[in-house]
Amino acid sequence: MPTLKLTLAYDGAAYVGWQRQANGPSVQACLELALKAFDPLPVTVVGAGRTDAGVHALAQVASVRLAHPIAPAALMRAANGRLPADIRVLSVELVPDDFHARFCATAKTYRYRLLGGPVVSPFERRYGWHVPRQLDFASMVAAGRLLIGEHDFAAFQASGSDVRTTRRTLFQVRVSPPTAGPWAGAEGDGETVATIDVRGSGFLRHMVRIVVGTLVEVGLGKRDHASVSRALQLATRDAAGQTAPPRGLFLVRVEYPGHAPETELPEATACA
Repeated sequence: MPTLKLTLAYDGAAYVGWQRQANGPSVQACLELALKAFDPLPVTVVGAGRTDAGVHALAQVASVRLAHPIAPAALMRAANGRLPADIRVLSVELVPDDFHARFCATAKTYRYRLLGGPVVSPFERRYGWHVPRQLDFASMVAAGRLLIGEHDFAAFQASGSDVRTTRRTLFQVRVSPPTAGPWAGAEGDGETVATIDVRGSGFLRHMVRIVVGTLVEVGLGKRDHASVSRALQLATRDAAGQTAPPRGLFLVRVEYPGHAPETELPEATACA
């Protein structure tokens, strides 16, 4: 049985998340249903990351073993023909049998979109968090630097999570200043789009969204950037900021051994 690596993009708005659940449709279940024609036994697809309900992906990675000897390109066409339009298989590759989408991953990058300005496009609102007040991006950059490295991120995980350890490593936190959105007005008073990119070896439940919510509170002046260090030290959920809405979060990259070094996301620097 060959092992296949699938790269997918999806709009997470209609799903309870990546992981198969009893309370609604999941991306994993949709993909397994699309692939069931290629194996007489139930198909199990493993994802690199368990994106939450409402979270999107530009390049989620999944691994699967199928009994049917179908060519990768043919499988991609067949899967897309059976999947809903908000889930697309972007590529299929044959990989060694010991490849595991989750356990072999060395890093993941998430991107969060912040929408500014007094009015936001009704189309953009599905893919970002509208923060109409002006943000202090230089302070957000300084706060983001404090999160880089290996730390106990207990304050940045959803309450009630059950994990063996809350220590995680962040390689990069990049806060990019706002640029004009596609619906910006002629006078420059329309919507803007800023992004926060977080790259790490692994993440706790809601971790990126809590990091974003905390940085936004810094940008709004509701907390100083030093409070980020205090949150790491206190290691309690109430020491960090709010949880940003899921609709602005995208899984944009999963890395594996042999991946080219990440060059797109330099360490956080002061924003112009």
